[in-house]
Amino acid sequence: MTGTLAPGDAGIAEAARLLSAGELVAFPTETVYGLGGDARSDRAVARIYEAKGRPSFNPLIVHLPDLVAVEKIAHVGPKARMLAQAFWPGPLTLVLPVRERAGLSPLVTAGLPTVAVRIPAHPLAQRLLRAFGGPLAAPSANPSGRVSPTEAAHVLEGLTGRIAAVLDGGPCAVGLESTIVLADPQPVLLRPGGVPVEALEAALGEPLATGGDAGKPTSPGQLASHYAPDAALRLDATEARPGEVLVGFGPVTGALSLSETGDLVEAAARLFQLLREADRLAGPGGRIAFAPVPETGLGRAINDRLRRAAAPRGVQPATSASHPRGPVGETAKFPR
Repeated sequence: MTGTLAPGDAGIAEAARLLSAGELVAFPTETVYGLGGDARSDRAVARIYEAKGRPSFNPLIVHLPDLVAVEKIAHVGPKARMLAQAFWPGPLTLVLPVRERAGLSPLVTAGLPTVAVRIPAHPLAQRLLRAFGGPLAAPSANPSGRVSPTEAAHVLEGLTGRIAAVLDGGPCAVGLESTIVLADPQPVLLRPGGVPVEALEAALGEPLATGGDAGKPTSPGQLASHYAPDAALRLDATEARPGEVLVGFGPVTGALSLSETGDLVEAAARLFQLLREADRLAGPGGRIAFAPVPETGLGRAINDRLRRAAAPRGVQPATSASHPRGPVGETAKFPR
């Protein structure tokens, strides 16, 4: 049975004890809840894949409390250091060359010579990492391909009985996963997320290239069919068709709204919760329509998630480079 731990000293100590024993504990970050396991333990990391039903070729993000700890497991290049100094702790993941004696389970990197690393800003995550005293592999705490959890209750909906406990820190503030960047030698955006691209480019003083292959991910979060509700999804909708649940944004109104004022920060924080609510409203065999969201700032990350949610399994979703909106007007039903 999965337990719920309070966010005080006793709860943190119990979470650290469970993690040290090779158990899995979900914990809050500023982005979404992460499913934590000892990144040095093959057994613990394998249990993460098992609990999530996650493809073994999709690597995991390692969470650490500070840059000193990061440098023990990875080489931090000059551009990566610039981004680390500007955005850590925070919703940025850097893909770095892994050190030869990093001590990480090879399952964490999925056989790649790099490791994805993040320093979370959430105070409870920081306290847990320091109490545990080691690297935590922590993908989002949900079954693979399903909507990411932004509250402890969401974790329990998908993973009850599969993990030891969830450390309840309340709702996550950002509500989108971290931005993932391969910084050196040439900065490449691998996944948009909680840090806008414009802010990254301003810090680097140069544009970010885009890259990644959904069939063979080089970092977490690159699978095409991801963040999927059970209902079919249609994008760029300005009104509901018969039988659809419309999720509005700004002037487009619907049964639900990402943000009635067109606020992208509010929309990002509400995205996964509204995917869940719309899926419940749509019911079995239902359909969901999403209003257009601008392809700027956090809107890029929101659209990335929506394109992945609307993409059939095994099909690469359109990107901003190929189409600013993705599969406009198309619907897709996701097999489970």
